[in-house]
Amino acid sequence: MAIKHLNQIELADRWNISERTLERWRWTGEGPAYLKIGGRVVYRLEDVEAFEADNLCKSTTETPNDLYA
Repeated sequence: MAIKHLNQIELADRWNISERTLERWRWTGEGPAYLKIGGRVVYRLEDVEAFEADNLCKSTTETPNDLYA
């Protein structure tokens, strides 16, 4: 089973955010886990999906687990 990876451009497109936001999140330790291989940054799809699940909210009064723990 092949592991799917997303590069910074693909993940930014998936979430409709800027690439710079992902860069800032890496610098501050926010955002999903990533791999840095030979200077290239990639995100495993399973880590992206886990990050999305951890930040799922059911109402506007909820806060995502990762951001305010």
